[in-house]
Amino acid sequence: MATEERSTFLRACRGLPVARTPIWIMRQAGRYLPAYRALRERASFLDLCHDPDLVAEATRMPIDTYDLDAAILFSDLTIPLEAMGLGLEFNPAPVLARPVRDEAAVTALPVPDPAVASPFLAESVTRTLKALRERVPLIGFAGAPFTLACYAVEGAGSRSWARVKQLAWQQPAAYATLLAKLAETSARYLEAQIAAGCQAVQLFDSWAGILSREDYAALALPWVSQVVQRLQEQKVPVIYFAPDAAAFLDLLEPLPVAVLGVDWRLPLDLAAAQLPRHSLQGNLDPALLFAPEEVLRERARAVCAQGKAARGHIFNLGHGILPETPPASVEILVDEVHRHVPATPLAEGDR
Repeated sequence: MATEERSTFLRACRGLPVARTPIWIMRQAGRYLPAYRALRERASFLDLCHDPDLVAEATRMPIDTYDLDAAILFSDLTIPLEAMGLGLEFNPAPVLARPVRDEAAVTALPVPDPAVASPFLAESVTRTLKALRERVPLIGFAGAPFTLACYAVEGAGSRSWARVKQLAWQQPAAYATLLAKLAETSARYLEAQIAAGCQAVQLFDSWAGILSREDYAALALPWVSQVVQRLQEQKVPVIYFAPDAAAFLDLLEPLPVAVLGVDWRLPLDLAAAQLPRHSLQGNLDPALLFAPEEVLRERARAVCAQGKAARGHIFNLGHGILPETPPASVEILVDEVHRHVPATPLAEGDR
């Protein structure tokens, strides 16, 4: 298992000195990789998520291809909603056959035990760690309660996410019960991945940015706090990522997480001024991987330079890598980031 002493990713999460800026990429095991596209010809997306051997194969692919500093378990944040009985399919985005839209449906919603409802989860971690052969740490992940609620209530993606807001304002007790159940579910799924061997976890709040500052504080943050407070008992770094969160980034400062993700809309040095106690993750615009090489390298250097203001910096994109991304651009990006020497040098004994 990759250790904190020799992992630049884990050290940067803790704000410890590193020899080079670590990098991993959200959705790095995905459609931009020819090998992944070949894998998908053998299995549907949902079948792939359920098969520990295929999960291990998909998770390992970008690590075999690029000099990345961490792997993230191949899965989808809606998998726990399947375990809650909502009838998950992908066409190609997640679609739920039985969305939750009233108090009766919320009351009937179970809180699953991952060991029973998703027995493939722990086995996927175990087999992935074996496939990685201690080269890099493995990150587990789950959806944050509000983001899971968006899917659970809407039943699919949405432009406005009006139904989940309608539930919040018209049936506040039902909404609070739903978020409490989703917070417990997220915490259980993260704990299960940690128990199986994941060395860090990320909580994705993909749709938090649809909320105003006031509504985020009322409708999302209390349940994020429940999840991350629960994870304080664990000994691994926790990352929280809410894209398009510039309007309420300062509200995240009290969260007891090691790392906060920042999307490309806000420079990292400005984010660091609001979040001095946290390491930061991010935040290159994914579309810059389509830019000419000299532009890509220049913009990567700029992100690294801004990251020096943070307690620690893990380089990442400001959101998931796009399916059309040229694989060669990823190699260029990793090379450029690894040329960067962070602000805090290694102590002599750490070299």
